[in-house]
Amino acid sequence: MRRAVCPGSFDPLHHGHVEVIARATNLFDDVIVAVSTNYAKKYRFDVDTRIEMIRETVSSLQGISVVPMGEGLLAEFCRKAGANAIIKGLRNTADLEYEMPMAAMNRHLTGVETVFLPTDSRYAHLSSTLIKEVSQLGGDVSEFVPRAVIRRLNES
Repeated sequence: MRRAVCPGSFDPLHHGHVEVIARATNLFDDVIVAVSTNYAKKYRFDVDTRIEMIRETVSSLQGISVVPMGEGLLAEFCRKAGANAIIKGLRNTADLEYEMPMAAMNRHLTGVETVFLPTDSRYAHLSSTLIKEVSQLGGDVSEFVPRAVIRRLNES
């Protein structure tokens, strides 16, 4: 079985994330969406809410599980999960430059490979940070995020 991990904080999940996750299911039998928490960051949504939003959004897709990544190295998480690949979406060359050293280190640590998927051009400008900022300032982000996210943004 070909298993991959698609890691991220997903705070919040947006259509660019969903598009990459969906495409990963065409390449792998099992895709684990690993929701990370960096305790140095300030999150809009707690990890349980982020997991709920992702599960609601991808429920119609086959072969996806959504779990908290917990603490520790991504490469080690992949080894324990039996994943032989990490899926990373790339919006631009800056993303590639940021991700390349991590991909090399992950391969060095456990042999896990990183598969880069260029994002659909419709989503190349999206980032969770930008979505949060626009939403907090009263802008309409409904075009960029799934309904599960809009509901939670409207509640908070």
